[in-house]
Amino acid sequence: MTDSPFRPFDTHLDRAEALAGLRGALAGAEDGELFLERRRSEGVVFDDGRVKQASYDASEGFGLRAVRGEVAGYAHSTEISAAALARATDTARLAVGQGGGVMAPGPQATNRKLYTEADPIAGQPFATKVETLAEIDAFVRGLDPRVVQVTASVAASLQEVAILREDDSLVTDIRPMTRLNVSVIVEEDGRRESGTAGGGGRVALDGLLAPEDWQAKAREALRIALVNLRAEPAPAGVFDIVLGPGWPGILLHEAVGHGLEGDFNRKGSSAFAGLMGQRVAAPGVTVLDDGTIPDRRGSLTVDDEGTPSGRNVLIEDGILVGFMQDRQNARLMGAAPTGNGRRESFAHIPMPRMTNTYMLGGDATRDDLVAELRDGIYAVGFGGGQVDITNGKFVFSCTEAYRVKDGKVGAPVKGATLIGDGATALQQIRGLAGDMALDPGMGNCGKAGQWVPVGVGQPSVLIGGLTVGGAGG
Repeated sequence: MTDSPFRPFDTHLDRAEALAGLRGALAGAEDGELFLERRRSEGVVFDDGRVKQASYDASEGFGLRAVRGEVAGYAHSTEISAAALARATDTARLAVGQGGGVMAPGPQATNRKLYTEADPIAGQPFATKVETLAEIDAFVRGLDPRVVQVTASVAASLQEVAILREDDSLVTDIRPMTRLNVSVIVEEDGRRESGTAGGGGRVALDGLLAPEDWQAKAREALRIALVNLRAEPAPAGVFDIVLGPGWPGILLHEAVGHGLEGDFNRKGSSAFAGLMGQRVAAPGVTVLDDGTIPDRRGSLTVDDEGTPSGRNVLIEDGILVGFMQDRQNARLMGAAPTGNGRRESFAHIPMPRMTNTYMLGGDATRDDLVAELRDGIYAVGFGGGQVDITNGKFVFSCTEAYRVKDGKVGAPVKGATLIGDGATALQQIRGLAGDMALDPGMGNCGKAGQWVPVGVGQPSVLIGGLTVGGAGG
């Protein structure tokens, strides 16, 4: 299936009318834009030997925002028309009132392209997607007789956006997204355990559907499940921890990243508020948020306000040097936008959000870090977690972890949860390996009811004195 390019001013709304409505909404405002979007998505889930779910969704609409000071008026509609825009203009203007605000200058333009504009849904026939998922099911079952259930899924979407400002500048972006996941359940002697692997990015489906790619994901999901099949109950207490590279960066994302978003710091609700220029992490710790990495899940050519994404250093050698900013919070804090103004869809107002957040590596090796553990935990994979932004306190569950004694990795442990707070954990980092890796492309981030795709990453990290919740000593 192919669709014509998204040209809202050719097919739905006269550009001159749109500009007039936008200027009417922004009279007296300091900022704002008309955000137009068309999105299409497709997903297939193959479970227990059959297609369990197949879906296709299409939507389009606009969001109109008028900003003055700390207040923003927002109206949205699934109907892109002059009548709908007129109604939205009246609503958005309510936040501006009769003020005489000075319009902030618009974002700088960019010709950079970080990913393909090809529609990943149309790139492969639907039958090929189903056949590949069936092959994955058969492949995993053939690897080990203990496999009792396989769930494989593939998803693809294309988001097209156009952002119109009151100076008649128009920014467009076409954003593909793909992902393939494999989950495996194994059983032995009445005990069942599971493992999951997957990934993707702003790439075509061709690579994900290639056997060399999905077979690696399938083997990894099975490996994790078999590791957990022989896992012992996790200990409880305070332990030194080595976190593996890549996906364990989700702990950094949640426990530290949200606290470095501009809105939380402007309002003073972040654990990092008021600490700019001060030491917040151990020497050698450098944390970045980078939306400019080609083809990555969290990357954006421009954010949802039209600002080009950036490679933003947040913590440098342990010192807090920057926050992630959208336009409104940057202006109120006397800072520059950093390309982190993101929204889930046209129905949502933008706010500061992470893109690809990661920690740079050091000079050690993973083996060096593990060798320092006298009695500790080596955590390789993480599942869900919870974080309190105001104090950075977190609780994360491990999906793959091992007990380490006298520097030797021992038996896997099940049921381990890591408990601590982000600020303290940063200060307690005692070693960084040189194996920094980004996650395989499977992260989503929630904030204020909005979900956006993100990336995370880190090297192997040695953290001293984290609390581990487990089944016993």
